[in-house]
Amino acid sequence: MGRSSVRGEETRPHGRHDGPAVPGGADAAGRAGRRGHGRRNRSAQPEHGGQGRPDRRARRTPRSGRRRVLRWVASVLALLILGTGAAGYVYYKHLNGNIRKEDLTLGDKDMADHKANAAGQTPLNILLIGSDARDSEANQKLGGAKETFGGTPLADVQMLLHLSADRSNISVVSMPRDTMLKMPKCTDPDSGKVYAASTLDVQTNESLGRGGPGCTVAAWYELTGITIDHFMMIDFAGVVSMADAIGGVPVCVKANVYSHSSDGKGSGLKLEEGTTSVKGKQALQWLRTRYGFEDNTDLGRTKAQHQYLNSMVRELRKGTKLTDPGKLMNLAEAATSALTVDKGLDTVKKLYDLAEELKKAPTDRITMTTMPNVYGTGKYAGRVYPKAEEAEQVFRMIREDIPLDGKASKRKTPVAKDTAAPDDEIAVSVRNASATDALGPAQGRATAVKDLLTDAGFAKASIDSQNVEPAATTGILYPSADLEGDARAVAKALGVPVSQVKKSTDVSGIVLAVGADWREDEAYPAKAADEKTPDSANPLNGADEEACMEINPNYTW
Repeated sequence: MGRSSVRGEETRPHGRHDGPAVPGGADAAGRAGRRGHGRRNRSAQPEHGGQGRPDRRARRTPRSGRRRVLRWVASVLALLILGTGAAGYVYYKHLNGNIRKEDLTLGDKDMADHKANAAGQTPLNILLIGSDARDSEANQKLGGAKETFGGTPLADVQMLLHLSADRSNISVVSMPRDTMLKMPKCTDPDSGKVYAASTLDVQTNESLGRGGPGCTVAAWYELTGITIDHFMMIDFAGVVSMADAIGGVPVCVKANVYSHSSDGKGSGLKLEEGTTSVKGKQALQWLRTRYGFEDNTDLGRTKAQHQYLNSMVRELRKGTKLTDPGKLMNLAEAATSALTVDKGLDTVKKLYDLAEELKKAPTDRITMTTMPNVYGTGKYAGRVYPKAEEAEQVFRMIREDIPLDGKASKRKTPVAKDTAAPDDEIAVSVRNASATDALGPAQGRATAVKDLLTDAGFAKASIDSQNVEPAATTGILYPSADLEGDARAVAKALGVPVSQVKKSTDVSGIVLAVGADWREDEAYPAKAADEKTPDSANPLNGADEEACMEINPNYTW
C-alpha cells in the first residue's frame, strides 16, 4: 500500500531537496546476518591436501562434520563472503573495491585521544552521514530539481553513534540539518583548496561541500569536542538499494498521511494509519518526509528516522531477515557500493571487526536522541542553534562515556598514565575565561585562582592575561600525555572534577581556564555529575515497539 514514487520535493534553503537518512539500523544488519554462525553449510571451505591443492573430499571436519558459513557484516552494511579458494578471494577483493575511502578529518586540529577506563577499554564514535548528492543517474532518478543535478552535495543527515567503552550500550545523537554553527578551516585533499574558518554562522549540512565528509567530521569536533574515530556516508541510491535488500522495515503513523501539497512540498509518502513495512523508494520517502510529520520541520523528520532505524535493528536481530545467501550477496553488493568510509574502515575485514563490537550492545540499550536546540531569529528564523546548557550536557555525556539511557554503566574513571610531579614543580598558567554572552569577564578571577594555587603549594602558577576566550565551564588543559598527571594534580587541589581535565593541541603547557561557572571568590562549585539526558533530546529506546509518528492535520487524507 502507499507505493507512490517520490513526487514533490521538500522546501529547503538554497532551493535544494531533502537528503536521505543513513540507515544506521543496517549497522545492526550484520548483527542479525551473523546469526548464521549457528547454521551449517553444505558447501564448506575446502581444505588443502598434502600437495597443496584443494581436496574437495576433505570438506568435512571430524568434529563438526561441516564448516559453517561465514557471514561478514559491517555497521551500515551486511557483507557476505561465500565461496571457495580463489573465487572467494576474488569476491572479497571485489567487495573491497566497491568501498569508497576518504580522509577521516580535513580540519587543522588534531582530535584528542580517548581516555581508557580502568579496564583499558576505550569508546568508539562513528559519524553517520546521509548525502543528498545528485551525481549519478541512479540518484537523479529518485527525484530533485534538475538544476541540482551534479551540484555540491549536502550532509542532510548527521548522526553520531557512540559505542561505550565497555560495549554495554549505544547512544546516537542527531544534529538537525538546519543547525547553524561556525565552520572550521578545511582543506580539500584532492584539489588542495583551503576553506577558511567561517566568521559567520553556516548551516551544518554545507560542511560536506567544503572538501568532503572529513570536513563534516571536523565541524562536529569543533562544536562538541567529541573525538570521532570513523565516518560512514551513504547517498539516496544507497538507501533504496539497502532497504530493498533488507526486505522491508515496519513503521507506524497515527493517521493516514500523504506528504504532498499543491505547491510541490512533500516527499510523496502515502500511508494508511497503523503499521506498514516500507522498503525501496517508500523507505526513502519515509526517511525524507518533513511535511506531514508533526510540525512539518526537520525535527519531526529526525524523529521518524530514529523510529525507522530502531525498527530495522529489531527486525534484523529477530533473525527473520537475511537468511538466504542470494539476498545476503545482494545486500553485500548494495552496501559496499553505497558506502563512503574513512580510510580506517577501508576493507570488509575492518568493517566486520567493527560490527562485531557494535553487536555487543543489546537492543534495549540503544538510545536515539536529537541535539537539544532552539530556533534562531531574524535572518536565521527557521534555523536552529544548539541549546547551550542542554546540548552541552548531551555532548559531555558522550565525551565522558555516560549512557544516554540513564542506566548504570560499567565505566570507571580513566586512569592517568602519567605520574604527577611535586606540586611546587608544576607550572600552571591561569586564564580568566569567565565572560558570558551577557556579562564581561569577572574582575580579578585569574589572580584569585592563581593565589589559591600558590597557597596550595603550586609555586609556579602564573597568569595569562592575553587569552580571555570565554568558557562556560572551568577546565584544565594539557598538551601531551606526559603532563596529564600534573594537570590532574591541579584539578584535585582546586576540587575541579577530573572530567574537566582535557588534552588539547591549542596549549603548550598546563592551562587553567576559569570559566563562567566560577565567577565568585569561593571554592570551586563542583556539582555531582548530572547523568540525566535532557528531555529536550527526545530520547527513544531501541526496544520501544510502540513508537508511532504524529501526523500534521494538513497532510492527512
